[in-house]
Amino acid sequence: MSNFRIGHGYDVHKLEEGKRFIIGGIEIDHYKGAVGHSDADVVIHVICDALLGALSLGDIGKHFPDTDDKYKGIDSKVLLQKVMNLVREKKYQISNIDVTILLQKPKLRDNINSMRDTLSSIMEIGASQVSVKATTTEELGFVGREEGVAAHCVCILKQ
Repeated sequence: MSNFRIGHGYDVHKLEEGKRFIIGGIEIDHYKGAVGHSDADVVIHVICDALLGALSLGDIGKHFPDTDDKYKGIDSKVLLQKVMNLVREKKYQISNIDVTILLQKPKLRDNINSMRDTLSSIMEIGASQVSVKATTTEELGFVGREEGVAAHCVCILKQ
């Protein structure tokens, strides 16, 4: 009998003109980018939180605190690799990952497959196990005003 664990992640990053916009492990060409201690990749951060939560290991801030200079500007793909090491140490594997990005602009439709390929490669799973969707908030709230980007993630792990 398999042992299943479910995890959920949520993250928000402020958007600012002139910053690089790294999301889902790829760089998007946009006049605004996300602000954060690391590269501010909201998608990878929610995946890390979902995986850590499924294993009852806390959150991304516990493992990679924004008060530690060694994580300043770090590529979030490195953080995801470290989280995947914990998943493997606990003898779990990913059944599936489902991410929803909340972003008014730019439209991400043309970047979704690249994100899925990049993320599945980092996690060493099939692209069919990674779902990435994007939606606007119909110009409502901080996302609608283009002040920030948010994302949710759920995952199922199996032993």
